[in-house]
Parts: sequence; C-alpha cells; structure tokens
Amino acid sequence: MISDRQNIKNIRAASRLMVRELGFMNQNLAATDYPPSAVHSLLEVEAQGSVTAAQLVQILGLEKSSVSRMLAKLVEAGELEENTSADDARTKLLSLTEKGKETVKNINAYADQRVAAALDKLDLFTQCAVSQGLSSYSRALRACRENTEEKLQSSFKIVTGYHAGMIGRITEMHGSYYAREHNFGHFFEAKVAAGLADFSARLDKPCNQIWLAMVNDRIVGSVAIDGEDLGKNEAHLRWFILDDGCRGSGLGRKLIEEAMRFCDELSFSSVQLWTFNKLTAARRLYESFGFELSKEWEGDQWGSIITEQQFTRKSS
Repeated sequence: MISDRQNIKNIRAASRLMVRELGFMNQNLAATDYPPSAVHSLLEVEAQGSVTAAQLVQILGLEKSSVSRMLAKLVEAGELEENTSADDARTKLLSLTEKGKETVKNINAYADQRVAAALDKLDLFTQCAVSQGLSSYSRALRACRENTEEKLQSSFKIVTGYHAGMIGRITEMHGSYYAREHNFGHFFEAKVAAGLADFSARLDKPCNQIWLAMVNDRIVGSVAIDGEDLGKNEAHLRWFILDDGCRGSGLGRKLIEEAMRFCDELSFSSVQLWTFNKLTAARRLYESFGFELSKEWEGDQWGSIITEQQFTRKSS
C-alpha cells in the first residue's frame, strides 16, 4: 500500500505539473487575453446564469477587493453587464454579454480540446479513475477551505445481494492485499474465488447475506454472513475486506454493523470467524463488536504456515 507520505508527494508533484501544462503559469489562460481569475469568473457566471460579486468571492476563494477590480475590468471590456435584481433593488447581478458568451464559447472549445487530447492518451479505465479522483479531490480541497466535512461516507453506499462482477472484485481485493502484505499466493486466491462462487449460489437462502460497499458504482468493500455452512444455528462471518484507499475511513465498521444487525435479527446462537494473528487492526474491530478469541493454532488453510485464530461472538 502506498504510504500517506508518498500519496502527498505524488499528488503535489502531479498538481504542479497540471498547473504548468494547463497554462496557469502564464499571464493569460485558455487562449484569451485574460488571467486565470477572469477566465474562471466568466465560466462561473455562465454556469450560474447570473451571480453577485459576493457570490463570486466565495466561489473563487479570492479577496473581495481583488474580485471587484477584476470584475470592473470585465464589465469595461464588454464581457459582463451589471443589472439590478428584480427581487432586491439593492442587489446587483452580473451576467454575460453577447461578447462574453462568445468568449466563454471559445474558452470551452479550447479547454474541451485540451482535456480530450489528454484523455485520448489514457485507457478507458484510467479515464474513469481520473474523472472520479479529480472530482473527489477538488471537493475535498474546497471543504478544507470552507472548513466543512467532505468525507468518503458522503459518497459511498452499502448494498446487499449478488451484483455482477462481485466474485471477481472481492477475490481481486483479497488476492492483491494478502499477496502484498502476507505473501499469500494462488492457493489462497483460488480458495477465495471458489468459496465465493459456492456462496453466491446460496444467497437465495434467508440465512445467507452479503454486504457490498460501493463508491461510484465500484465495489470497495465486502462482508458476508454464511448461515448454513457451520450448522448448529451458528453464523460464519466471511470475506471481510476493504479496498486499500478505504482503510481507516470507518467503512469497515459500517459493514460489520450491518452484518451483526442481520445476525441479531435472525437470532443465531453465535457468530464465528477465522483469521490469523497478524491482522491486528481487524482484530480490534472484531473485538469492539463482542468477538473473543476462542482458539489459536498453527495451520495452513490459507496456503502457508501461520498462527490461525478463531473468534466467537455469542448471542446476548
């Protein structure tokens, strides 16, 4: 997993490169005679239809005096016009003139061409990742400036039942993480895939369920309760995994909460899970939901000799 420090370094380097390549180091922007602040103002006025100077100050994050001077120049240049609001005579609304609309049309054509040319050099999957990642990162930056909350929880959803691609995606997350962190190989990955395939065929049973955490329609986490493979009215917690970028977000806790609520509603006598001793963060999470270590031994069910553990949560 890439460290937080490395992520910061990579994002800063990419941001500097984007600023240079998009022309923000120049005196003007997007094939116009205007500086970046003026170009952004014109685009925001187009997006809003009409806007006050105070609203632009908030949107752009600039000082009031700087925005006032820049807007005065755009009005003088014939790009913007100022009219009295029909709702409040004290409020002045800025809107595009015909010249301004033509300028914005040219800005959009130029910018669209630059973005399209860059995206053409990327595969379709990377294009989607760039679009989603930039949107999320830009919202987070704005939230920092405005001192508001903008976290993963605002965009994720948890769904239940079988979803197309589920077996492959959950297997991929398990295989990648455990190979990198614990040197598990193809034996483990194949076992995960086979178990999921068998379980998916049994999801029509009321005692079985799976929860998938989704972000932008992509599976980023999972947990399942198998209510029949252990017998004796015991539930088996299986395939708890999070995508690398979601660890520490609180998403894992929400998945376990859903699974434990399900177990309580179906009145299982206990919930069992099998893990191994190096997964300390997961162990703390399990214990916070009432799981206790019930057995420990040296085993190889995951393809290598490790200290395996069984945790049990008894019904209250």
